[in-house]
Amino acid sequence: MCRSIRTLREPYAEEVTPADIEAAALQYVRKISGFRAPAAHNAEAFHAAVAAVADATRTLLDQLVVRGGPAPAARPAPDGR
Repeated sequence: MCRSIRTLREPYAEEVTPADIEAAALQYVRKISGFRAPAAHNAEAFHAAVAAVADATRTLLDQLVVRGGPAPAARPAPDGR
């Protein structure tokens, strides 16, 4: 996997923004597909993959429990609620 992808989970990242998640998802899809930018006929599949990876990443980060940290339900939602 690409070494330049930042670790987004606690304690390595104090705050993870939606932009951080989108950037990581885009970098992952680029790496897997081999395309920096897809051709027009592949754009829909490429962008759908980025969205799916970003959703999976949000779910993963929301559900991870870091030893010594608060339980997932105790953490504030990404939108601050």
